[in-house]
Amino acid sequence: MIVTVVSMPEMAVARTDVAEARDRLATEPFLLVDVELPEEQRTEPGSVAEQLGLDIEGLEWFGTADEPARAEYLGDRAGFVVPVVRGERFTHVHVVVTDRFLATVHRGRIDLARTVTEMAHERPVDTVAVLFLLLGEALGTFRRAAVQALLEAEELEDDMFEERSPDQVYRLAQLRRHSARLHHYLRPFLEVTDEVLTRRLMSRSFPKERQRLVREFQTSSRLVLADIESLQEATRRAFASYSSLIAGEQNGVINRLAIVSVVFLPLSFLTGFFGMNFTFLTDKLESRGEFWLLAVGLQALVLCISLYVLHRTRIWRRLREDD
Repeated sequence: MIVTVVSMPEMAVARTDVAEARDRLATEPFLLVDVELPEEQRTEPGSVAEQLGLDIEGLEWFGTADEPARAEYLGDRAGFVVPVVRGERFTHVHVVVTDRFLATVHRGRIDLARTVTEMAHERPVDTVAVLFLLLGEALGTFRRAAVQALLEAEELEDDMFEERSPDQVYRLAQLRRHSARLHHYLRPFLEVTDEVLTRRLMSRSFPKERQRLVREFQTSSRLVLADIESLQEATRRAFASYSSLIAGEQNGVINRLAIVSVVFLPLSFLTGFFGMNFTFLTDKLESRGEFWLLAVGLQALVLCISLYVLHRTRIWRRLREDD
């Protein structure tokens, strides 16, 4: 367990142990405590809060593994389970906020303390402002992941028109799955958060500054969700483009086979016909001239007629344009 404490508004970051963090939570008026747990560690409900000396009645899920997205308001405190993207990995950050402190628990490294200190220019005036900074950073991880994947999908679609390969389809499938996971993790969180925040906006006692923070967060969340939906649409479009290009190539192959059939099927018919051993051929066609006239001459005539028909129907021109 790694515990990081950030004193605000000074933005003083310090690594400490659980005991010191518990003492500072009990005495200091404006504090952020970030707890990093090993990814494989599983904790009992309430154990992390008990070690930190927190009273989280109604938020017993705080610090437990495999919790879904949450947003709960309990009067003097609120709790959130916030999804965060790190490359191809998704994790959840558990957040409890009161008027005096903001405590977070997550598995694996996320560097929340560094994120807060980098946002020192925002000058958060209270724990609620810090909360919305963290929520905004969580949205930012989804936005960056969606934009990066969107650009890659567009590059793959451009490359398809130059040269196609199975690797492009495989990568597009990965991007499509990634977009689905982004949507799967973010959409439930936005729904539960929007429900809680909308109820708070309807309260006349809710301060105007916090109303502004809520509206900014809701606007940002809609934009991020739109980016993810754009990524999903881009992957679908890229798959459709790949399928269209392959279908065009297959149509070209079928057209060439049709041309070959038009040329050689009549020849095959004439060859088979004159290869039959019936009375007219055996009794009447005895000279070499008759053979060349009927056998080869008819085949040449059929071939010329076939080529003329192909030329008149402009099939040759369409094939050249496809190439």
